[in-house]
Amino acid sequence: MQTVVSGIRPTGNLHLGNYFGAVKNFLRMQNEYNCYFFIADYHSLTTHPTPENLHNNVKQVLAEYLACGLDPEKSTIYIQSDVPAVAEMALLMSMNAYLGELERTTSFKDKARQQPDNVNAGLLNYPVLMACDILIHRADKVPVGKDQEQNLEMTRKFANRFNHMYKQDYFKIPQSFNYGEALVKIPGLDGSGKMGKSEGNGIFLVDEPKPLRKKVMSAVTDSGPTEPNSPVSEPVQNLFTLMEVVSTPDTLQFFKDKYASCEIRYGDLKKQLAEDIILFNTPIREKIEDIKANTVYLNKVVNMGREKAQESAEKTLRDIREIIGIKHF
Repeated sequence: MQTVVSGIRPTGNLHLGNYFGAVKNFLRMQNEYNCYFFIADYHSLTTHPTPENLHNNVKQVLAEYLACGLDPEKSTIYIQSDVPAVAEMALLMSMNAYLGELERTTSFKDKARQQPDNVNAGLLNYPVLMACDILIHRADKVPVGKDQEQNLEMTRKFANRFNHMYKQDYFKIPQSFNYGEALVKIPGLDGSGKMGKSEGNGIFLVDEPKPLRKKVMSAVTDSGPTEPNSPVSEPVQNLFTLMEVVSTPDTLQFFKDKYASCEIRYGDLKKQLAEDIILFNTPIREKIEDIKANTVYLNKVVNMGREKAQESAEKTLRDIREIIGIKHF
């Protein structure tokens, strides 16, 4: 069975876009592949070196993914810092990563512009650590977004370089992976683009009903159709797209018909959408809270993931130490 590795940043809460995107992919992957999903607390330090409460952020994101259906019996779910072999491997691999290529990565240049007072060595070395997260489990596939494609290309470069330098066909060359266009792209509430944490246009799985209603009621629309069967504007289509994933088909069709006949009342549309999102979110939100409160279960999940991840990682580290020539007397 092929191996898939993917990281989860412990920053912010999951929103509907995450749920119908990355989470849905993960749930499918765990049934079809040997999956390693890790919470990337080391990576988060490159942009938040003194986080207010990193531990609670890790706990929150772990609870959210578990509540959404990630299964520790089907996949290996672990915390990056629980596997010391990753850090040692990153040290070894960094000896064969060159300053010029690291400085040229788009992610480094972007972050350096965004945080000019915190251009740290970890930020520069981010592609090496990411490569080790992947290579340490001999991954075949890595689900990546557009912003990480170059870093995955760097991973392939480092794997090929290691194989060539030590005349070994040791590392697999991991490929980017997704399920194509089958997943719905969830828009935000601001009338354009996709839902995101930093854009301020998200509906989060942990949102309580009252603030959630307020968010939806403030969603951008337009002045309404002027004649029957008018083209649907992007802001209104965004609301229909949200309704497509949380409402019943007949509810969606009802409002589409109202739009086509110029009888649409956006206030009614938003009220219905808000209630349907609340109905969708509530069981997940409640499960998140239950899991967060269940320290015994969380410890079990983390310990199980640590044990499985360490077994895989330490084998790879022993192998590459041997290949490089680092041996015990």
